[in-house]
Amino acid sequence: MNMDKPRARQGSRSVSSVTADKPPGEFELIDRFFTPALESRAADVLLGVGDDAAVLRLAPHLDLVAAIDTLVAGRHFPVDAPPRSIGHRALAVNLSDLAAMGATPAWATLALTIPSADAAWLGEFSGGLLQLAQAEGVALVGGDTTAGPLTISVSIMGSVERGTALRRGGARSGDVLVVTGTLGDAGAGLALVSGRLTTADGGAAAYLVNRFEYPAARVNFGCAARGIASAAMDLSDGLAGDLPKLAAASGVGARVDIARLPLSAELQSLLPLESARELALGAGDDYELLLAVPGARLDELSAAARRFNLMLTAIGELIPGQRIEWLRDGEPHVVTVQGYDHFR
Repeated sequence: MNMDKPRARQGSRSVSSVTADKPPGEFELIDRFFTPALESRAADVLLGVGDDAAVLRLAPHLDLVAAIDTLVAGRHFPVDAPPRSIGHRALAVNLSDLAAMGATPAWATLALTIPSADAAWLGEFSGGLLQLAQAEGVALVGGDTTAGPLTISVSIMGSVERGTALRRGGARSGDVLVVTGTLGDAGAGLALVSGRLTTADGGAAAYLVNRFEYPAARVNFGCAARGIASAAMDLSDGLAGDLPKLAAASGVGARVDIARLPLSAELQSLLPLESARELALGAGDDYELLLAVPGARLDELSAAARRFNLMLTAIGELIPGQRIEWLRDGEPHVVTVQGYDHFR
């Protein structure tokens, strides 16, 4: 059923009938935790909550860009993860997809499956999601709630000037490969929260856990890269898993020197260099951007990154053929990690 305003249904209670000692029902929890955001209308939201679907207006000179991601407890985040971080991540991973397309986010819908209507959990979850939505100018325009194992699906929509969306398939041989930020942090953060990694350095641990629990989507930079970069994608499954996708879509090969991979000081303080590089290549969850850019425009793209105080690192180049070549300090290197795959 839709994330509608509460209405009379057989067996349901009105909002006024909910007592402090009883958990909210489906429509009560929507009204309590999500309706305030749903009711803040933007000029392009002609009809939001309260009907069977939203009605949205897109200017005639724009293209619609849409994405969807699902997060499952125990698969994408630990079952005891802070609910605020779950709400943030649910939206952030979708924002990252739009960033990779160079799109400006506008609207989102939420399908929320929860084991029970835990008011404290819902308050934190909705707070994390809605705070990020407000920061990125996203209107939550509808969705669905149901009972079951904890699963969150967010569908996001945005726009680009007609015909200008960044794609994976626009790169050419000779283009430079660059990445934003640092890689491997989120993998280390997940290892810390799951107990597979420990450290006495509380500052480094807090930084790395935050990188996993509260990923930053590079939306502003993605929009700025449109018209400069030739191709882009976000790094959700690790560089070793994602780079071949961009190269294949563009019909080229790639050569990357792992000695160039940007690693944070916190990650390097926690792990030996080779282990840190393995996380950077295969752990995933960083949600940084991988871009291809013609060499003549690299300085222009770097200047765009500096405007957002964002690190941009050249890690290699695209080459003729279909082969992915890995180097270490200029010498051939065998990469054994493959990146994350749900079914492998």
